[in-house]
Amino acid sequence: MIARPFWLERIARLWAQKSIVWLSGVRRVGKTSLCRQIPDGRYFNCDLPSVQRQLADPEFFLAQQNCKVPLLLDEIHRIADPANILKIAADEYPHLRILATGSSTLQTTGKFRDSLTDRKRSLHLPPALWRECLDTFGQTDCDRRLLRGGLPGVLLNPQREPAFFEDWLDGFYARDIQELFGVRNRSGFMALLKLVALRNGGLLDVSDLAKETGMSRPTVMSHLDAMEIAHAIVRVPPFHGGGQREIVRRPRVYAFDTGLVAHVRGWETIREGDRGLLWENLVLDELRSVQAPSAIHYWRDKSQREIDFVIERSDRVVDAVEAKINPDAFEPAGLAAFRSLYPHGRNWIVCPFVRKPYVLRKGELVLEVCSTDHFTP
Repeated sequence: MIARPFWLERIARLWAQKSIVWLSGVRRVGKTSLCRQIPDGRYFNCDLPSVQRQLADPEFFLAQQNCKVPLLLDEIHRIADPANILKIAADEYPHLRILATGSSTLQTTGKFRDSLTDRKRSLHLPPALWRECLDTFGQTDCDRRLLRGGLPGVLLNPQREPAFFEDWLDGFYARDIQELFGVRNRSGFMALLKLVALRNGGLLDVSDLAKETGMSRPTVMSHLDAMEIAHAIVRVPPFHGGGQREIVRRPRVYAFDTGLVAHVRGWETIREGDRGLLWENLVLDELRSVQAPSAIHYWRDKSQREIDFVIERSDRVVDAVEAKINPDAFEPAGLAAFRSLYPHGRNWIVCPFVRKPYVLRKGELVLEVCSTDHFTP
């Protein structure tokens, strides 16, 4: 089991704000094991008919709960009316802390006619963060995390499981996409998802994806929306402030996990040139764990100078984040061009093997070099 104190602390902070926390994430990402790490929590698997029968009478069920013990409702969308039990809990039992889990955002889960606005806080659980890998393994085996990905079951298995992601893709389509979004064209959808994984970190070109998959542009855009809502992909929009040579529309798109990227590309080992792009996924996961996703961008101009990630603080302050396996590989040209337009903000170089953060200067640029466990943007 991967110890996840970072997420336990986040849940506790959200419970201090609202009594209900909605925990979402792709299947097999570790939602159930995280539930079981909550001290003294009372766990219910809503896939079980016996649990569904208990929750059919929400008032009676909630009245029996101890307000001092967290109530953990795993896969709550499996019951007939999940919104009703959470609404009753929030309104009539506000001192009862509830963690409810599901694969997608609550608003798009079909059974939630009430999105519980102002009654809940939401939290997205990504694959295992690099800081969690360091805490769990006590070693810096970065290639293992990049190749296998961060789903705990495959990451912790002593042996590689080549068939794991094909089984995962089958379950993802059947229980998330088809059930929640009613997508019937399995072959087209799966071809699109695999194409996105093949182009991990690249600029999104909907027209090209439509041509490659034989689907219409509206269908491709609809499928991409479903993938993002179900946390299978992440689109990062460009940052721009009016510069005539900046990319202003096309987002970059990432698959949710490096293991899926490696699987789709048929990799059995990580080669020297593969690490940098996959490391971007891990840095993006870290950023999305500590920042509002709406604040995270990338930057590129028409001369191909770019910044991996940009964090928007205010109209005049933006942080730049470069994901590098080796800090010596950092080239300052892109950052210098960016800072000529946006001079205010911090410059981060995030690497997997930096034990202690440090600061260095390159020309006029001041760089903060660290790993993800000391990354506090």
